[in-house]
Amino acid sequence: MSTSPTISFIGAGNMASAIIGGMLDNGYKAGDIWVSAPDDAHLQSIRKRFGVSVTTDNRYCAQQADMVVLAVKPQVMADVCRDIAPVVQNTRPLMVSIAAGLTVDTLDGWLGGGLPLVRVMPNTPSLVGKGAAGLFANKEVKDNQKKMVESVFESIGSALWVDDENLLHGVTALSGSGPAYFFLMLEALEEVATEAGIAAGTARELAIQTMAGAAEMAARSEQDPGQLKRNVMSPGGTTEQAINTFEDGGMRDLVRKAYNAAFKRSEEMAKELAGKQ
Repeated sequence: MSTSPTISFIGAGNMASAIIGGMLDNGYKAGDIWVSAPDDAHLQSIRKRFGVSVTTDNRYCAQQADMVVLAVKPQVMADVCRDIAPVVQNTRPLMVSIAAGLTVDTLDGWLGGGLPLVRVMPNTPSLVGKGAAGLFANKEVKDNQKKMVESVFESIGSALWVDDENLLHGVTALSGSGPAYFFLMLEALEEVATEAGIAAGTARELAIQTMAGAAEMAARSEQDPGQLKRNVMSPGGTTEQAINTFEDGGMRDLVRKAYNAAFKRSEEMAKELAGKQ
């Protein structure tokens, strides 16, 4: 990195820890990272684990930063933002929220207005460095600030921009909720393989490795998923029979319904959160 921005995390939960760990693994210096949270005992464990600076004072934490990551639950975000607003209005850092459902306009209003603000929708595989995050920036965010936040979230996986904030509902339905879709497939495959006589542990390992291998092939290949699927299928073979069964059973329509249900619920939750604050 050509520059060393100071980055402060307001909130010290699992996602904040995952991001900090990824940053340190990718060349960020512990001395450039601050973390605040109300539980000092938890903060001390964070300090010992990562070597970062910690404080229970959110305002002091925010004051140190070129970039402030808001990593608290949506239900307490209003209070946190209003508390640090006088500080960030003075220092004008890049503000980054990883809270689901809270729009940039809502957050900016709580922070006093006019700040560069990025919303990020990360997902749980970020905890193992394989995350997929959707990012949206308001008009105040400069190109160098986009690169700054992109670099942070690329340290725990992929970071991809959307140019319309409403598309974050679609990101939520795809990559935010998506890990559970694949866990469901793993669960079903393990169950049916066990019924066929394969030991449960063996079935699970085979299913996990098969899914991981398929994902890696898709990531490396220039071919689209449809062609990769056809590459596995031989006319009249076992794979063709299985795929035909999925297609005849309406799997595509079921995936569409599930995605749309998650999308709709994301929209509903955003309205509920806006109404409660």
